[in-house]
Amino acid sequence: MPLSRSISIFLGAVALLASGCRSKETSVTDAPPVAPVVIASRTALSNKLNVAGEFLPYEEVELHAKVAGYIRKINVDIGDHVRAGEVLATLDVPELNAQVVGATASVAQSREQIARAKSDVARAQADYTAVHISAQRLAQASKAQPGIIAEQELDNANAKDQAAAASVEAAKAALAATEQALGVSRASQTQVTSMADYSRIIAPFDGIVTWRYADPGALIQAGTSNAASAPVVKVAQVSTLRLRLPVPEALASFVHEGDTVSIFVNALHKTITGTVARSTGALDPSTRTMQVEVDVKNTDGALTPGMYAQVTLNIARSGNALAVPVQAVDTTNPQSAWLLVVDNTGHVQKRGVQIGITTANRVEITSGLKEGEQVIAANLGSYTNGQKVTPKLDVMATTAAEAQ
Repeated sequence: MPLSRSISIFLGAVALLASGCRSKETSVTDAPPVAPVVIASRTALSNKLNVAGEFLPYEEVELHAKVAGYIRKINVDIGDHVRAGEVLATLDVPELNAQVVGATASVAQSREQIARAKSDVARAQADYTAVHISAQRLAQASKAQPGIIAEQELDNANAKDQAAAASVEAAKAALAATEQALGVSRASQTQVTSMADYSRIIAPFDGIVTWRYADPGALIQAGTSNAASAPVVKVAQVSTLRLRLPVPEALASFVHEGDTVSIFVNALHKTITGTVARSTGALDPSTRTMQVEVDVKNTDGALTPGMYAQVTLNIARSGNALAVPVQAVDTTNPQSAWLLVVDNTGHVQKRGVQIGITTANRVEITSGLKEGEQVIAANLGSYTNGQKVTPKLDVMATTAAEAQ
């Protein structure tokens, strides 16, 4: 075979091979890309918050003296359990005791003056009766026999009658004034007696003494007149404790009274349950958190104020949420979240959606998506609106999303 013919056959074969390769490359390039999709379906979702909390006394108060004095006796020490109304300490206030004695004597004196004033009223009333009867008799005699009684004598009798009546009114006024003075004396006695009662430090509720600030013989300033005055003891109610939790701003609106919480106490390696009792209803400007409290019974005294616990709150729940994997939704701006739907013709549609509960694996779609629609599961930036794709069910993404 001539060399020129061999070269021609070889070049033709190369050209044919190259043409076939180009045709195959063109067919591969023109095929729609495969898009991993998941099917929007309904399921039960719950959003949980794990946060550290601190146990605090249900009630705690530092007890101050309302009057200044020396501590005569302290009946308790730290760790002692006390009952409401129990005397914890007694102050020695000599000048106050003297005021009580003086006020009591003033009341007694006022009572004696009232008794004397009543006697004066009775005497004035008797004098008035005698004078009034005498004046009436003279008037009757003069009327029966005109001229028998001198006019001067009649005038004197009437004047004495009026003077006796005025004496009665004066005695009654003196009695009223004395009774008012008794009221003032009693008020003064009540005041100093009440102040004397404050010489005893009383437990306001059942609890435990958590601190003692003074010893017998110490001078205690009145808490009402000296802002820097030291307390005598501190009492805390620990039969029930407050577990205080900081809830982040994004989740604060989902926390409600009565929500169930799971509490793991680190120090005791124990899990207990409780419910949300109250919240501040406002965010702390410095931390942007809302303080939430859970009341925890502590009848056995195993828990102590200051302990920490890990708390899990079910802050949002839905038994029939339309959900997709979290990676299928662009939530860069939660107010304008979006996802990509593959329609029946295989074209990509960009949809704006409203989101609800978000868990670690799934996000609830409250509007903008229908159950059963195909949603691109990941790599949203690789697709454009209106693009033709070949949907393929992403089994791994579906399984991961179902793992709640």
